[in-house]
Amino acid sequence: MNNSPAVLVRDLYKSYGDVEAVRGIDLEIEAGEVFGLLGPNGAGKTTTIEILEGLRPRTKGQVSVLGLDPALQSKAIKNRIGVCLQATNLPDKIQVREALELFSAFYDKQADLEKLLQRLQLWEKKNAYYKSLSGGQKQRVALALALLNDPALLFLDEPTTGLDPQVRHEIHGVIQELKKDRRSILITTHYIEEAERLCDRVAIIDHGKIIEQGTPREIQQRVLGLTLVEVTTNEAMPIEQLPEALRNEKHTTRDDNRTLAVQTDSPAATIVELVKWIDQRNLKLLDIHLKRPTLEDVFIELTGRRLRE
Repeated sequence: MNNSPAVLVRDLYKSYGDVEAVRGIDLEIEAGEVFGLLGPNGAGKTTTIEILEGLRPRTKGQVSVLGLDPALQSKAIKNRIGVCLQATNLPDKIQVREALELFSAFYDKQADLEKLLQRLQLWEKKNAYYKSLSGGQKQRVALALALLNDPALLFLDEPTTGLDPQVRHEIHGVIQELKKDRRSILITTHYIEEAERLCDRVAIIDHGKIIEQGTPREIQQRVLGLTLVEVTTNEAMPIEQLPEALRNEKHTTRDDNRTLAVQTDSPAATIVELVKWIDQRNLKLLDIHLKRPTLEDVFIELTGRRLRE
C-alpha cells in the first residue's frame, strides 16, 4: 500500500508582477483524506489549487501531486485527477450523456458511465439538454465530469457557491458519498458549515498564507479553547454578587442583566455553579445555552474579519 501523501507542497509562491497571490504555503494531504482550503475570496485558494492541477505555473516552491510535478508532468497528472471548477458551462443543446461521452474520450482511463449517472442521480436526465437542468443537476453533471477517469484525487473548487441551501445540502450528500470511497479530495470553500461537515482537516488561508491548519476541532481548541455558557433568567441577575469562581471567568451581560455569558474551560462545572447561584437568588432559569467556538469564530479571532467579507 502506498502511504505517500496525495499532495505535498513546500514553500509555494505565486507572483503576478509585484503582487504575491501565494506567499510561502506548506501543505500536505494524505491519501484518502478530505482536506479543505478555507478562506475569503482573494485569499489565494483558487491560485493554489490551479497550480496543483497543472493549470497555472508556480513562481517557486516544491509541489508533488500523486508523486508527480504538475509543472513538468501535467498530462500524467490530468489523467489521474478530477476537477470541478467554480463554474461549469456546457452548450445549451448538448445532452448529459453526450457531454460525458465527449469528455470521457479525453482520458486514458474511463469510468462506467451508466454507473456514474446512476450514482449521481442523473440517469433519468441522461438524454436531457443541458439548458433544461436545474442548478443542482448542472452541478451534479460537473461532478460527473470530474469523475469520468475514476480519479485518485478530486479537486472541488467552491463546489456550492451560488447554490441555494437545499441544493447545497444535496451536493454535500454527494461529496460525503465520494468520501466513503476513501478518495483523496481537496475542496476550497468560504462556507464554514461546509468545511466543518465535510473535511477531515482544514487549512485557513488569508492573504496568500496559511494561518492555521489541523482538524476543525484542533483549530478551535488551539485558537479559542474556551466554551461559552449562556444563561437567561426572568429578572435581572445581581452580577456584582457572582461567586468568585465565576467572576474570575471572562463574562458579559445583555438584556439588562437578564442574560449572562461566561467563557470557561470547564463548562460542566460552570453550568452547575451558575444554576445553583441562580436558584439561591430565587430567580427563574428561562434558558441555558452551551456553545463551542466555530471556525468562523476562529477566523474572526485570527484576522479581525468575517470569512465572507
